[in-house]
This record gives sequence, structure tokens and C-alpha cells, in this order.
Amino acid sequence: MKIIRWILGKIILLLNAVFSPKAMKRSTQDQQSVDQAVQAMQLYQFDACPFCVKVRRSAKRLALPLTTKDAKHPEFEQELIQGGGRRKVPCLRIEKDDGQVEWMYESKDIILYLETRFA
Repeated sequence: MKIIRWILGKIILLLNAVFSPKAMKRSTQDQQSVDQAVQAMQLYQFDACPFCVKVRRSAKRLALPLTTKDAKHPEFEQELIQGGGRRKVPCLRIEKDDGQVEWMYESKDIILYLETRFA
């Protein structure tokens, strides 16, 4: 089973690289504003997870330079569990202006949030 997952993961990454979406164009000022807003977000993910790939593709399409953290790394895994309460990816950590942190877990919810906020 591990071998099948590994092979499928490599296929997903290859297809993602070959059929990578194009980023939307914004004015320089608008993109700087988006870049600043995105600094308050981090995406916890696994490289070959299909749901994580889906979120990363959406972020690329929206020209969002999201910081990604591989939840297989023990430090990031611990951050995810302590902050969000569970080891599940993808997870978007959103630090709000008032200092509160929201942990968003479902890929569809994350994509909807990103599209609503940045599209």
C-alpha cells in the first residue's frame, strides 16, 4: 500500500508540474497589498496530498505567495496539533488583525475563503 501511495503521489506531483495554472495579473500596488495580507497565513500540507495540491493550485491561480509548511516535519506537525487540534492537512492558519488565530481544515473551505478574499 505504501508503494502505491508513493507512486500515486509522484504522478500527482508530475501532473501538477506539467499542468500548472497561470497566475492572475494585478497591478503592482494591488499585488503588494495581497502579499502583505498573505503574510498572516500559513498552509500546513503534504507535498503529494491531492487536496493540498488542489489548494496550492488555487493559491497559484490567485497569485498568492502562501508560506507552506510540510506537516511531516516534526516541528510543523507539533505546531499543527497544538494550534489546530489535529494532524489533518490541508490546514490554513490565518492570523487575524486582532491577534486571534483561525485554523481552517477543509480544502473546499480554504479555496472558497481565498477566492472570496483575493479574487
